[in-house]
Amino acid sequence: MTDAERAIAPAAEPFSRDVVIIGGCGRVGLPLGLAMASRGLSVTLYDLDATAVDAVNARTMPFAEDGADRLLGEFVALGRLAATTDPASVGDAENLVVVIGTPVDEHLNPDQGSVPRAIERCAGYLRDGQLLVLRSTVYPGVTALTEKRLAQLGVSVDVAFCPERIAEGRALTELFELPQIVAARDPRATQRAEKLFRHLTDRIVTLEPEEAELAKLFTNTWRYLKFATANQFWMMANDAGMDFARIRQAITYDYPRAADVPMPGFAAGPCLFKDTMQLAAFNRNNFVLGHAAMLINEGLPSYLVSRMRARFDLVGSRVGILGMAFKGDSDDPRESLAYKLRKLLLPMAKAVLCADPHVPDDRLVSLDRTLAESDLLVIGAPHREYAGLVTEKPVIDIWGSTGRGVLV
Repeated sequence: MTDAERAIAPAAEPFSRDVVIIGGCGRVGLPLGLAMASRGLSVTLYDLDATAVDAVNARTMPFAEDGADRLLGEFVALGRLAATTDPASVGDAENLVVVIGTPVDEHLNPDQGSVPRAIERCAGYLRDGQLLVLRSTVYPGVTALTEKRLAQLGVSVDVAFCPERIAEGRALTELFELPQIVAARDPRATQRAEKLFRHLTDRIVTLEPEEAELAKLFTNTWRYLKFATANQFWMMANDAGMDFARIRQAITYDYPRAADVPMPGFAAGPCLFKDTMQLAAFNRNNFVLGHAAMLINEGLPSYLVSRMRARFDLVGSRVGILGMAFKGDSDDPRESLAYKLRKLLLPMAKAVLCADPHVPDDRLVSLDRTLAESDLLVIGAPHREYAGLVTEKPVIDIWGSTGRGVLV
């Protein structure tokens, strides 16, 4: 039998499902499951979060994702998509996709054991002949660590690293449009991973696992560096009493070499900062650009507060923050710098009111109340609901989303 034949040969006991996604009810796993189900595959989402599992099985999305609600209802009804908290489910499919990432701790050190620990929780149900795909961003070397741990467990499983590349809210478009990186040490594992992801796209880029691990970190860090540059530019222009948006419009207008200069804003969320720090740790913390970007981006709320104190009577003012998600038109508040801004303002301002039409949080109030009771407004996330904001009160809008922000 050739390697190609062995790669597609059925196991002694046929699998009942095509794919099991470990950590599958989150913002990476669930859209991937929907995308694969839309291509005719049967998918099980294994997750420890019983609330999210129950929501999925009740055909209710646990978070916002464009186009997902209809697909979820359809595929759950057809039996093509199901969620479970039962670890035994990992033995049901030939293809396992792990979407457990590598976090950093309070000292900004990567936790390299999170993925192996997740696999060990269900190791007793792994079967020889399965393909295990690591999907989330991992610290360089985690793929090799996973291979080593599986060998120690005595399980013959092919391993590949195929990093997710989606933006929240656009997953069900980008999963089909963006090229897929496939990385494995063994040609058979590469072929099997390619076969799996060719259900979504024919545009496949192959790398070695360590190359792919760095490629994912480089991608997110590059975005973080660009946002830091824009934020530093905005602070320079603001300190000089100039409108950065006008300057940016001039340098990007029909000029391709500056077309990728972003607007400023809170560079936050669960990935960019974390992955920049992972890359710094990988390079023995010798990453001047990355650490400078962290200081700029994480320091932006403090800069805003210092400038607001210089211009406004914060002690006697009620400050309203509009938008608490980490980015515009999202319901995801993870690592949002709008919450950091709120924390800094609470001991300084007379009151801080926060509103967001998407984020569920009992501490938030309505937009109408925020507008009525605030003396000063800050755009925390550029939701489209704020684009036509009508108010006579000063609006600090570093994003340029309202077209009416004041200098601070």
